[in-house]
Amino acid sequence: MNFNRSFSVTAIALILVSGSVFAQVKRKPTPSPKQKPTAAAKQLQGNILPVDKDVLIGKLPNGLTYYIRHNEQPKNRAELYLVNKAGSILETDAQLGLAHFTEHMAFNGTRDFPKNDLVNYLQKSGVRFGADLNAYTSFDETVYQLPLPTDSAAVFKKGFNILANWAGFVTFDPAEIDKERGVVLEEERLRGRNAQERLSQQTLPVLLNNSRYASRLPIGKDNIIKTFDANTIKAFYNDWYRPNLQAVIAVGDFDVKEVEELIKTNFSGLKNPVGEKPRAQYTVPPTPGTAVKIVTDKEFPYTLAQIVVKHPQIIVTSVTGFMQNMRINLFNYMLSERLNELQQKPEPPFLYGKASYGPLLGKQDAFSAIVVAKPGDLENAIKTMVAQTERARKFGFTLTELERAKQAALAQIQNAYNERDKTNSNNFVREYQQNFLTGEAIPGVLYEYAFYASNISEITLTQVNAMAAKFITDQNRVVIVEAPEKDKDKLPAEKTVLDWVNTAGKNVTAYVDNVTSRPLMENAPEGTKVVSELRDTAIGTTTYVLGNGLKVILKPTKYKNDQVLINGNSFGGTSLASDADFTSANLAAPIISNSGVADFNQGQLDKMLAGKNLHVSPYISDISQGITANSTPRDFETAMQLIYLYFTQPRKDNDIWQGNINQTKSILTNRGLDPGSVFQDTIAAVLGNNNFRSMVTTLPRLSTASLDKAYNFYKDRFADASGFTFTLVGNFEPEQVKPYLETYLGSLPSTNKKEIYKDLHIYPTPGQVTKVVNKGIADKATVQLVFSGTYEFNDANNIQIDALEEVLNIKLTERLREQESGSYAPGVRASYVKIPNGRYTITIYFSCAEANVDKLIAAALEEISKLKQNGALPADIEKFVAEEARSTQSQLKENVFWAGYLAGTAQNGQDPDNILFHVKNLEQITVASTKDAANKYLNTNNFIKLILLPEKK
Repeated sequence: MNFNRSFSVTAIALILVSGSVFAQVKRKPTPSPKQKPTAAAKQLQGNILPVDKDVLIGKLPNGLTYYIRHNEQPKNRAELYLVNKAGSILETDAQLGLAHFTEHMAFNGTRDFPKNDLVNYLQKSGVRFGADLNAYTSFDETVYQLPLPTDSAAVFKKGFNILANWAGFVTFDPAEIDKERGVVLEEERLRGRNAQERLSQQTLPVLLNNSRYASRLPIGKDNIIKTFDANTIKAFYNDWYRPNLQAVIAVGDFDVKEVEELIKTNFSGLKNPVGEKPRAQYTVPPTPGTAVKIVTDKEFPYTLAQIVVKHPQIIVTSVTGFMQNMRINLFNYMLSERLNELQQKPEPPFLYGKASYGPLLGKQDAFSAIVVAKPGDLENAIKTMVAQTERARKFGFTLTELERAKQAALAQIQNAYNERDKTNSNNFVREYQQNFLTGEAIPGVLYEYAFYASNISEITLTQVNAMAAKFITDQNRVVIVEAPEKDKDKLPAEKTVLDWVNTAGKNVTAYVDNVTSRPLMENAPEGTKVVSELRDTAIGTTTYVLGNGLKVILKPTKYKNDQVLINGNSFGGTSLASDADFTSANLAAPIISNSGVADFNQGQLDKMLAGKNLHVSPYISDISQGITANSTPRDFETAMQLIYLYFTQPRKDNDIWQGNINQTKSILTNRGLDPGSVFQDTIAAVLGNNNFRSMVTTLPRLSTASLDKAYNFYKDRFADASGFTFTLVGNFEPEQVKPYLETYLGSLPSTNKKEIYKDLHIYPTPGQVTKVVNKGIADKATVQLVFSGTYEFNDANNIQIDALEEVLNIKLTERLREQESGSYAPGVRASYVKIPNGRYTITIYFSCAEANVDKLIAAALEEISKLKQNGALPADIEKFVAEEARSTQSQLKENVFWAGYLAGTAQNGQDPDNILFHVKNLEQITVASTKDAANKYLNTNNFIKLILLPEKK
C-alpha cells in the first residue's frame, strides 16, 4: 500500500502549474491485496513495519538499489522503471530546467541507441511512445517507465540495456540538444502560458516561503533552455545520475532470478563519480502566523480561495504511523462527505469545495481547503468553508459518521484483498518507488489487510476528533485568493480576507447526522423468467431474453476477482426531444442521478451505501438512454435494486435542480474569459454545423428549462425496458445471477414501443471552412484540422482508418516535433460511427507559437500529401501492427474492454466474434491500403481549419 495520502488540492494545483514535467500525476493506487486477518497485525505496536516478502530488494556494490517482483497482471507483460533521486531541486542557477531537459535527451541518443533509434526500436516491438514509453521530472526525482512484453525474450532482455543506457550513457550530442531546445520550449508553451501559470508565479513564493522549491520549477527558464551548452547539462547528468542515487524496479510476468542477473549484468559496470557531491535535502521553512496573497489574471474565469496549513511531513514506517494514516483517511472521508452534503442544497454556498489532509511539497504535509466562489460571493464562500472546518475542529465528528467511514475503508481494503492475485503491476511499482524515494514502508499484501481488519475497530472518535485541532491552526498558514482581473476593484484587502478566515465559524453548532435505517427496498418486485437462452462458445457469452423483452448478454471472466461491470441501453435519447424541450431533456439524467431514488435523497442514499463497493448511474445521450454500473459480486443485488429504482422510482428533487441551475449560471458568467473555453465553443459550433444541441448551453436557454420537463422526459425514456440490452462482464456465473436478473430487470415496465432515434443531421459544417479565434494574451496558438464525411461502418474499413490514424500520428510527431521543433505533442484522433448515420472524422491537433501556425499547417498537409501519393512506409505499418497486436492481446484480458466492446457490437448490430480475428486481420494493412485510405478519408471536400490565436494588439 502506498501510505501517502492523496495529494491535497493545492499540491495538485502546483503539479499542474509545473507543466508537463509532471507527465504523470499519480493517483493513489489501489491498496495492495491482503490475506485474512491474523493476530500478527496487533503485535509490537510502534515497531517498524515489515517488508513485503514477495519483493526481492537488493543493492549492487556500486550502490544501485533494485526491486523485483513476479506478478502476472497483466500476463506476458512487465513494468521496468528507472528511478533517479535527481530532480530540479538539485539544479544550479545555470541549470534551471536541465533536469527536465536531461529526461528529453535520454530519448535522443545514448551509447547503444544513437539519435532516435531507441524510440524506433520500441515502436517496432509494440511499445507506444508517450502512451507506454514515458518519463517525468519532478522537484526531487526523475522517473523513466518502460512497459515491455515478456513473451519476446530478446525485447525483454534489451529493456534492461535501455534502462542502463538511461542511467549512465546518455550522449548529449550537441546537434541533438539544439534540435530538442524547440521541443522543450513548445512543451512549456503547451502546458503553461496560461492564467494558472501566471497566477502561480505570484503565489508559489508565498506558499513555499521563498524556499528553493519556489525557484526550481522543473520546467525551468526559457533563456537557459535556449542558450545552455552541452557541458552544463553533462555536468548535471554526471553529478546526479549515479548508481547510489538510482533504483531499478521490475514487476511483471517473469522469472525473478533471471531478472536479478539481468540487472547485475547491465548495471554493475556503472560507477559513481570521484569526489561526488553530497545529495542535499531541502525543506520549506515554516512561517509564523498567516500569510495572505491576492492575485488576479485577465483570463482566469473563477474566484477561488485556498487555505493551507502546513505541517512537517510524516513518512509511514511504523505500526504507529500506519494507525495514524488510517485515522487521517477516516478524517478526510468524513469531512468530504459533509462538504458533499452542503453542495446538495438549492443554493450551494460555492461552486466547488474540498478540504483534506495530505502531502504537499518540500517534505511537508498540509491541511488544505479550496473553495471556488460564485461570482461576487467570495466572502460567503470563504466563511462557509471555514465554518465547516471549524465545526469539525470544535465539535468533531459523530459516531455514526465514523462508523460509515470505517465501513467504507473496510470495503476498499476488502476489495483490494479479493484482487490480491489480480493487482496490476503498476500498483506495486508505485509502492516501491516511494519506498526508494522517501523510505515509506512496504509491508506487503499479507500484512496490510490483516492490520486493517484487526485494528480499525480500535480507532476511537476521540482520536479522530483530536486530529482536527492539530491540523487546523492559524500557524504556518497561507491564504491565497485568485480571481479575474476584471473583478480586481471588487476584491477585499488582504487584512479583510484574514479577518473573514479568523472570525468565520465562531457561532457554528455541532453537526447533526440525519441517517435512516430503512432498507433500500422493502420487498422484491415480481419479475419475469428467462424465455430464451443462447450461448456463444467462441467468446464465452450467454444471452438471455427475459419475459418483458429485455435482453442480457453475460460474459463471465476471471480477469478481476471482485468486479462486475454492467451496462444497459436502448435507442432514443435526446434526439426524441423537441428543440423547445431539449435543454430540459439534456439536464434530465445528471439531475436524476444526483437526486437519490424513491424516498431517499442523495445524502441519505450515500450514507445507506457506505460500506458497499458499487456505483450506478443513469444517462441519456443524443441517441440512447441507459444505465452504467459497477459492483462487487457481494453487492450485485444492491446494484440491481438501484437499477430497478432508477427505472421505476426516479426522484424529483427541486433542491438538486435549483442548485445545479444556479451553479451552471455562475459558471457560464465568466466562461468567456478563458481562451480555451472560447475556442472549444467555436469548435462545437463548427463541428455541429451551428446546431445549438451540440453547443454549450446559454443563459437564455437555461432559463427555459424546468424540472417538470426534465423529470417527465427521463421517465418517458425509461418507461419501456423491452428495447434495452444489458451487458454484464466480470466474476459471476450466469446461473448464479440469473434469479437477480429475472427479479429486478425482468420486472421493469415493458410497452413494446420499439422506439428508435431520430437522425437530426448534426454533422460538421460541409465544404472548406476556416475559423480563426483571437483570444488570449500569451504567444500560444492552437490548431485543429478536421476531415469528415460519410462512412461505411464495417470491420474492414475500421481497421484501415485505425491504421491511418496511427501512421499519421507517427509522421506528424516526426515532422512537427522532431524535424520542425515547432510543437511538443501533435496528435491525430480518428472517430467513426454507424449510428445515427455512417460518419467519420479525422482531427489533427497541435499547439505552437503564433508565428509557426502557417508553417506547421503546411508541413502537416505535406505529410498527408505524401501518404496520398505513396502510402505509408513499411516501417510505420510494422509499428502500427506491432502496437495494435500487443494492445489487443492485453485488452482481451480486461473486463473494461469487453464491457465496452459487447455493448458497442450489440448497439451496432455487429458480430462480436469478429474480435477473435482482429490480430489476423492486421495483415490487411499494406502500403497500397494506406494510400487508398489516405485518399478516401483525408480528402479536402470537407476540410475545416480551426485556429486559436492571441488577441490582436
